[in-house]
Amino acid sequence: MATTTQRRTMQAVVQHGYGPPEQVLRMATIDRPTFGADDVLVRVRATSVNTPDGIAVTGTPYVVRLRLGLRRPATPVRGSDIAGVVAAVGRNVTDLEPGDEVFGSVWDNSPINRAGAFAEYAAAPASQLLRKPAALSFEQAAVSAMSGVTAMVAMRDVAQVRSGTRVLVNDASGGVGTFAVQIATALGGEVTGVCSSRNLELVRSLGAAHVID
Repeated sequence: MATTTQRRTMQAVVQHGYGPPEQVLRMATIDRPTFGADDVLVRVRATSVNTPDGIAVTGTPYVVRLRLGLRRPATPVRGSDIAGVVAAVGRNVTDLEPGDEVFGSVWDNSPINRAGAFAEYAAAPASQLLRKPAALSFEQAAVSAMSGVTAMVAMRDVAQVRSGTRVLVNDASGGVGTFAVQIATALGGEVTGVCSSRNLELVRSLGAAHVID
């Protein structure tokens, strides 16, 4: 296992209960996350906030607490999307090394007690990380991990959009929707976007041929 530094603690946004973010989140010094043979430790440069993060913070709907923890989350650091620099790799990781710029997701079902992405360091399975293109900033890469990959799979792999395909994108101004409009257009699709009146010009600017209020 390779490593680049000896400091074993980090700053992180820690959740100590369920409720409004301003009431249950605070900065704290905690241990760095542990990581296994197939994992990578990433020095976080950027992250993003997604719907699952909001659900986990508020603990609603209440059924999610059966998985997260009844009174407070068992894993106190939120965040799933990540972009940063590899700090260390597990012994089975051969395609990444310290210093590589990567982006992806920290989500998996591992029993390892991971910290999320709202921290200085986060652990992630190597299989869920990609090298960051040089043309993308860390911020751009971080916001692409969940919404961008979801839209890519939907448009390219599931719908198999190609030249002449007519595509309807609901919530075209949302996180996944904005990516879906651009990806479908790039693949040659004729996109109709559905959004609220205040986002009509935004969706047009993303490449939609038609926009419905």
